[in-house]
Order: sequence, then C-alpha cells, then structure tokens
Amino acid sequence: MTTTNRRNVLLGSAALLGSAASFSTWAQNQADMATWDRIASSKTLRIAAVAGGAPNYQKDLATGEWSGIMIDLANNLAAKLGAKLVITETTWGNAVLDLQTNKIDIFFGLNPTPQRMKVISFSEPLYNNAYSLIAKKGYSPKTWDEMDTPEVTIAVDVGSSYDNLVTAMYKKAKILRFEKSADATLAVQTGRADVQPLVVTLSAGIVKKNPGIGHVVVPEPIKGTSTNAGLRMETDSRWKTYVDGWIADLRKSGAINTIVLGNLDKLMSIKREEIPAIVSF
Repeated sequence: MTTTNRRNVLLGSAALLGSAASFSTWAQNQADMATWDRIASSKTLRIAAVAGGAPNYQKDLATGEWSGIMIDLANNLAAKLGAKLVITETTWGNAVLDLQTNKIDIFFGLNPTPQRMKVISFSEPLYNNAYSLIAKKGYSPKTWDEMDTPEVTIAVDVGSSYDNLVTAMYKKAKILRFEKSADATLAVQTGRADVQPLVVTLSAGIVKKNPGIGHVVVPEPIKGTSTNAGLRMETDSRWKTYVDGWIADLRKSGAINTIVLGNLDKLMSIKREEIPAIVSF
C-alpha cells in the first residue's frame, strides 16, 4: 500500500469514527431529552401498537397498515402536533417497558392499575368503559356479588386490571389465571370457566366474531374503568399537560365517542344498539 493510499484509508476511518461518535452523541441527546423537547425537535410522535388488538389496534397483514381506535387517536394527536406518526409493534405486556426505556412517547389504551402507576405516568381518561363478562351459554349472572361462590370459576389474564378486579372482589369463587387473554377466553369456550371479565368494547367484539364462545353480560351495579394513555415518568410536565388538554378538547367535541363507535362498526361490525344500553363512552 502506498503512502497516499494509507493516508486515504486512515482519513476515511477517522471520518467513519467521527460519524459514529456524532450519531452516538445525537442518540444519547435524544434519550436524555424531555419528551416535549424530543417531539418538537424531531417532529415525530412515537407510539407502539398491538397486532390483533381490535378494535383498539388492527394491522393489515398484506399492507402493514394500522387501524383502530387508538390509531385514530394517535393520528389526531400527531396532526395537532404537526408531527409524523411513527408506529412500532409491541405487546400489551411490553408496552409499559417501552415507555420506561423511552422507546415511545405515548401508549394508548392502558388502564391505570396500581402496579403500572408505580412506574409510568397516565393521562386523563380517554373514555370510560364498563366491565362486562363473556359468560358461557346458560349462565347469566345479574349481579357481581352472586358470583362469589365456590361453584363459579372466573378466567383472567394474570396481572391485568381484570385480575386485580376479581382478586379484590372474590374470596370464594375459583380464579383461573392465564398468561394470555385469549387463553382465558378459550377456558370459557371449552367450559373450564364460567366467565371471563373484559371491558365491553372487547367482549362484544369477541362474541360477535365467534358467537359459540358464549354471550355478553353486564352485571349490576355497573363497574366502570377508564381507558387512558400511558406516558413516561419525567419531571418535565409539559408533555402530560399538553396531552391532557388535547383529550379534554376531544371529549368536549364528542370526537372520542365517534372514534370508538366508528371503529367498533368498521372493524368488528358492532352497531351501537348491540352494546348494552347502560354503557356509554
């Protein structure tokens, strides 16, 4: 190798190292930024979505396009911010970790359980939902209290808001805990369990898709739960303040109700009249 060639190689290597160092510094600066500053500087809004989570999230396997209640909300927020929406795929179980590790700026569709509130922040409620049951055929409990007997078996996904609900409520009923919500649904379908608690937007969709599973029951008194957006815990409050204000405006205009009902119809063919009348969003 000639002296000139050696010099060019060394200069090229130095340039590459310099570029790598610059990128590393930029990436670190992005990670250290407050969420509000990161969005303002990059003009991107990072969210995560869960495949097979209709009506909240649905991915078209042919095109890779996302749709659903939470995607419509995310698109609305990105438009308000003048930012590009960047979507990565995750699971319900990993969503909290994605926020903690600053992989995303916001995650739509989380219930503020006591465990989650210890490690992430939450927005004001996007909308209020109602707890319901997918009940096996022939079983229609009218109240929550009547299920607290040794003869009743309840299926839940472990660590979920549904697990928290029934653990606090029932001392006598048998509780079967599964890693996945779909496995709890299967337990009802196969007769291993009598009921599976789910928010009504999910239970109505599951039974609509597969009526053989059972039927939807909304026991009294109505037990409500909120659907919120999860945020990274940080001392800078500007991002949370902005999100809460945006939600308040959407709720005041009725836009969230339109988005929820529109996606129930579009993705799951559920009409308003098919949702128990005592439930409102």
